[in-house]
Amino acid sequence: MTTNTQVVTAEPEVAGRKRRPRLSEGARAERRLGWLLCAPAVIVMLAVAAFPIIYAVWLSLQRYDLRFPSQAKFIGLSNYGAVLTSSYWWHALVVTLIITIVSVAVEFVLGMLLAILMYRTVFTRGTVRTIILIPYGIVTVAAAYGWQYAWTPHIGYLVGPNSAPLTSQGSAIAIIILAEIWKTTPFMALLLMAGLSLVPEDVLQAARVDGASAWQRFYRVTLPLMKPAILVALLFRTLDAFRIFDNIYVLTGGGNGTYSVSILGYDNLFRALNLGIGSAISILIFICVAIIAFIFIRLFGAAVPGSSVGGR
Repeated sequence: MTTNTQVVTAEPEVAGRKRRPRLSEGARAERRLGWLLCAPAVIVMLAVAAFPIIYAVWLSLQRYDLRFPSQAKFIGLSNYGAVLTSSYWWHALVVTLIITIVSVAVEFVLGMLLAILMYRTVFTRGTVRTIILIPYGIVTVAAAYGWQYAWTPHIGYLVGPNSAPLTSQGSAIAIIILAEIWKTTPFMALLLMAGLSLVPEDVLQAARVDGASAWQRFYRVTLPLMKPAILVALLFRTLDAFRIFDNIYVLTGGGNGTYSVSILGYDNLFRALNLGIGSAISILIFICVAIIAFIFIRLFGAAVPGSSVGGR
C-alpha cells in the first residue's frame, strides 16, 4: 500500500517536469555569437548605469562634506537613519506622493479621452493630433517659466495684483499639479492611443451585435485588451511624476513647503555639498521607484508584455 502511494504521488512530479531541449552545436555557437555581439553594449550600460549607482551607495555610507573632504569617514547606515528620522524627508515624500497620485490619476482620465478622440477622428486627424501633442513638445523648463509668469502678480494674466498663489503651500502645489497635467497628458494620450490600436474592431462589432452599450464595450472589451498599454503608460508616468524636479524648481524653488524628494536631494547635494546625506536620499528615491515598479508589475502581472497566462 505504501509503495503504491509513493508511486502515485511521484508520477505527477516527474510528468510535470519540463526537460530543456538539448541545443545542437550550431545553436550553441549562435548563442555564443549573440552574447559576444551584445557584450560591448552590456559593458557600456554597466559602466554608464551600474557604476554611478554603486558609487552613490558607497558615498551614502560615508560622512562626506565637500567643504571638508579630508574629514570623510565611513559611518555605515547612519546617513539613512538621519534621513529617515528627519521630518524634512517625510514631508517631501508626502508632497511627492500627493503630486504623483493626483496628477497621474487626472492624466489617465484625460489621456484616455484624448486618445479616443485622436484615434476616432476621421477628418483632420493629423491636425487634431498635432494640436493635442503641442504641450508635450515644449521643453519642461520653458513651460514651467510660462506657468510662473502666468501666476506672478503684476505680470501674469491668471492672477490679480493682490494675490500670490505661489507663496501659499496648498495653492502652489495645486499649480504644480496643474502644470504637470497640462504638460504630460499628451504623452499619456499617445501611449494609450497605441493601446487602442491593439483592440480588434471585429471584437467591438461582435459586442455591439450582442447588445452591449458603448460603456460596456469600453469597460469589458477595450480596457482589458489595453492592459499592456495601460501598464506602460501608468508606470512611465508614475515613475516620472515621482521624480518631479523641473516644475517645482522653476515655480517655487521648493519654498513654502513644496519641496519634493528630488528637490531635497538636490539641496543636500549641490547647495549643502553634503554628499553623504544627498547620496542616501538618492538611493532612497531609487528604492521607492523600484517599489513602485514592482507594485505596478504585480497588479498588472498578466498584462506585462511577454508574460504567460499565469503572469509568470
